[in-house]
Amino acid sequence: MTKALIIGGGIAGAVTAMALQKAGTEAEIFEAYPTGADDVGAFLVVFANGLEALRVIDAHGPVVDHSFPAQRVELIDDRGTRIGERPLSGVAQGAELGPRTLRRATLYQVLHAEAARRGIPVHHGKRLIGAETVHSSEGKRVVASFADGSAAEGDLLIGADGLHSVTRTLIDPAAPRPRYTGQNTVCGYTPDAKNPPAPNTYTMISGKRAFLGCTLAPDGSVWWFANVPGTELDRTDPQAADPAEWRRTVAALFDDDDTQAAALVRATGERITVSNAYDLATTPIWHTDTMVVLGDAAHAAAPNAAQGASMAIEDGIVLAKCLRDQPDPGSAFTAYEALRRERVEKVVAASGGMARRNASGAAGQAALRAERTRAEERPQGDGTDDRDWLTGYRIEW
Repeated sequence: MTKALIIGGGIAGAVTAMALQKAGTEAEIFEAYPTGADDVGAFLVVFANGLEALRVIDAHGPVVDHSFPAQRVELIDDRGTRIGERPLSGVAQGAELGPRTLRRATLYQVLHAEAARRGIPVHHGKRLIGAETVHSSEGKRVVASFADGSAAEGDLLIGADGLHSVTRTLIDPAAPRPRYTGQNTVCGYTPDAKNPPAPNTYTMISGKRAFLGCTLAPDGSVWWFANVPGTELDRTDPQAADPAEWRRTVAALFDDDDTQAAALVRATGERITVSNAYDLATTPIWHTDTMVVLGDAAHAAAPNAAQGASMAIEDGIVLAKCLRDQPDPGSAFTAYEALRRERVEKVVAASGGMARRNASGAAGQAALRAERTRAEERPQGDGTDDRDWLTGYRIEW
């Protein structure tokens, strides 16, 4: 049986391992960190396309069980004026599995629990430092070397090791680095918010100096995120400032607005998570004949489209299908890239456009009003959504 070494134990790694198992390929996961569930305070949305991809490997159930739905987006400007409302992308198509919100750590945990239930081994504390292809009478093999002095051998190596991927640089030492977008993403949880958003709704507030989105969780708390301008933080410790300092900083950015954003942030406790926002528009070389990258290691969108997890899930399923259907890893990687590159690069571009529309200041307000004009010109009740190409994507296994 063909054996795959998966580098990276995040969402992409767990999904890819389960998809490979379904396709008849043995897989082992090698995770750099001693434990998982990093970035425990952040939350994300898995859209219909991501959930339908999980359905292919029958892994959607635990995600649905540990998340809550969202059906619409409400747009608010800096004066508190309601600009408009539209279905959240994925709802307009009447998808059986609509968008679901959950903590990143929860998604990690439920996927890893499902992978473990299926007997997929995960090795922690394995930081990749090198990989080489060796030739023998049995064909090509890839040998991965780890910082602890150990090694592993398989028929192929899959880099699911994220934005700052080591695998990407092993495949192509000249590969571009992720671009810092000039924004920090701050996530928080407010237990007793006044004037919370309506149920099943994401309220998006475009302020003069920052952008905030929030939604009401089933326990009555408000989960919020803010895109705020700032310098790139230390990747090893982005939360060097304490939560109280971040709370003051973010709230102050909304003080000049006539919205609920500043009060919502100030009512937040200590559960605040901060990260840098990056994108990676294109990676020229995705693979060799024995190594390949997927998810954020191959492409990364700014967080505005909220498609990072769903794109990684799609990648893993498509790659596994290609490895099942093609005669050798090199041919499978070529087929996988042909199926995925155009779509994921379009997502990166679309998310960049959303970032501009969600900008603070005059540009953001003009974009919001353009959104209202488009909504007013759209025939009522036609159920259309200009992003059906994004969330309407389905994988035929």
